[in-house]
Formats: sequence, C-alpha cells, structure tokens
Amino acid sequence: MLEMYYLSTLAQIKAFSIMNDTAKQYRDIVAECRNLFAKKAIDYGSAWRIMRLTSLTDQIFIKAQRLRSIEEKGVQKVEDGLKGEFIGILNYSLMALIQLELGVAKEPDLTAEAALKGYDKQAERCFDLMLAKNHDYGEAWRDMRISSLTDLILQKLLRIKQIENNSGTTLVSEGIDANYCDMANYAAFALIKMKEVEQ
Repeated sequence: MLEMYYLSTLAQIKAFSIMNDTAKQYRDIVAECRNLFAKKAIDYGSAWRIMRLTSLTDQIFIKAQRLRSIEEKGVQKVEDGLKGEFIGILNYSLMALIQLELGVAKEPDLTAEAALKGYDKQAERCFDLMLAKNHDYGEAWRDMRISSLTDLILQKLLRIKQIENNSGTTLVSEGIDANYCDMANYAAFALIKMKEVEQ
C-alpha cells in the first residue's frame, strides 16, 4: 500500500514537473512571437484592424496550406522558414481574437501599446486554455508529429470557414473563438517541438 502511494506521488511530481516545463516553453515561444508582432506594429501600425475575420482566417489558411504542401513534397522553393509560418499562425489567431472582441475597424485605430495590450490579453486566454486541456489530455501533443499539428490547424480552419458560412452560428459545436485559441496553441506546440529539435 505504501509502495503504491510513493509510486502515485512520484507520478504526480513528474507530471507537475513536465507541466511546469510546458508552461515555461510556451511562454518563451509566445514572447518570441510577441516580439515580432511588436516590431511589425512599429513598421505597419495597426493596419490589420481593417481585416474582417474571413480575411484573417484565409491568411492563416495560406500559411497552414504552405506547411502541409512542403511537408508532403519534402522540398521548398521559397526559402522562407517553416518556423515563420507557425509564428504567423499564432499571431494571426491572436489578432482574430482581438477582432472578435473589438470588432473590425474602418481604419487603423490602435496604438502599438494598445495592440500589445490586446495581444497579451488573448495570449493569456490561450495559455489558460492550454493548461486546462494539457491537464485533461496529459501532454499528448508531445507524442504527436509536427505534420499532425499542421493537419489539426487545417481542420480547425475548415471548421471556422463552415461556421463563417453559417453566419457565425453553431448548433452544438464550439464557437469561432475556441477554434482560434486551439490554432494558436497548436502553433505554439509545433514551435516548441521545432526548438527542441534545434537544441
């Protein structure tokens, strides 16, 4: 009985340690994505605020489709790194969540500081969801291939497009916002796995 208790305690400590690693790795990845977002906010302002959700969905789709195409062909002709596509998916997903909350603007209306505040709020929302799902699914993503994460992102995009075609209504499914959160998290997982390979 005592041995069972110790084994159970050791398993809990190990699970807690892995979750802490995931939280740190996730935050490091989001910080890297945020840094690029902040630089683009200086270069371009908040021009993205005029984009409708359907356009943001299509931007993410283009990036995910490129990833899948290169994964299937095993070769790329344009030297833009695949890492950049996952960063783009994460950032565009957070931008879409900001648009959902604020509505689409007719002209750029956010300062760089306000845009980053919105970014941080949505990133924290996705982080909380990631922790909750990671608890329930037991870090299953760590055993997945990056190509499977690409497919899951594409699946979420097709779901979003269908919901958009249904004027944003669902009967029993999660809403558009949950799908954007999931895509941001899948992109973060892919970036964590890519960084682990680099190291």
